[in-house]
Amino acid sequence: MTRHRSYARRAKPDQVLKHGILVVATLIALFPTLFMILTSLKSDNEYTFNKVGWPRQIVLDHFHSVLFESDFIGWMVNSVILAAGAVGLSTVVSCLGAYAIARMQFRGRGLLFSVSTSLMAIPPVVMIVPLFVLYTQLDLISTYQGAILIYAGLITPFSVYLLVSFFRTLPRELFEAARIDGAGNFRILLSVVIPLSLPALLTLVVVNALYVWNDLLIAIIFLQDDAKRTLMAGISVFQGRYNDQIPLTMAGMVFASAPMIILYLVFQKHYIQGLMAGSLK
Repeated sequence: MTRHRSYARRAKPDQVLKHGILVVATLIALFPTLFMILTSLKSDNEYTFNKVGWPRQIVLDHFHSVLFESDFIGWMVNSVILAAGAVGLSTVVSCLGAYAIARMQFRGRGLLFSVSTSLMAIPPVVMIVPLFVLYTQLDLISTYQGAILIYAGLITPFSVYLLVSFFRTLPRELFEAARIDGAGNFRILLSVVIPLSLPALLTLVVVNALYVWNDLLIAIIFLQDDAKRTLMAGISVFQGRYNDQIPLTMAGMVFASAPMIILYLVFQKHYIQGLMAGSLK
């Protein structure tokens, strides 16, 4: 009994220290976001003399300027189209490919999985020149479908790798019972595998949407038409144009960050479950 009490006394300071470290790390991680929001609420004159502190008077004029005096809405619509198209296409292809690799027997299955996994190690910069030449010949420069195909190709290898690992953890008895009932592979995928894999799928949706939403390289090179400019490409131009108006730029950054923050908050529970699924199983 005495040993347990002495251990509890020693453990309590350790827990306080760990909690303190977590709080400090959280504040450090949140500081850029807080700085962005506070700066967007300041006037230009106040920001000149008060760069880090809280705003003395909240100013919303910068948000109005971003929404109604720039092409911000159009940039956001373009980003939504690309993110939804690329993530949707990649998710469908990844589910089909991962199920085939994880649950179907065919020659070359291991080689196919190895090749797909190795594609994650290839940096996108290496493929820019051949893709640009190919897209020029196919007349796909500055088209939604061309950019969606590139983004889907970039995020599919990781998606296949994650889903294969998850599909292999599903109980074999479920597949055997479904086959006894006369279900084929496609029916098993739709009725058994996908419902059980929703946490992993939603995790992929969030991660891949973040990648496509925040990408700048592909958007600048393959979407050269101003009408097809994405949010990140537009923000880079916006920042250069209003370099002296930092609060206005920060207001644009707030709007650019809001959709992904909302997406994460909506699927937060499933996202954490998806990250923990492999280790728990």
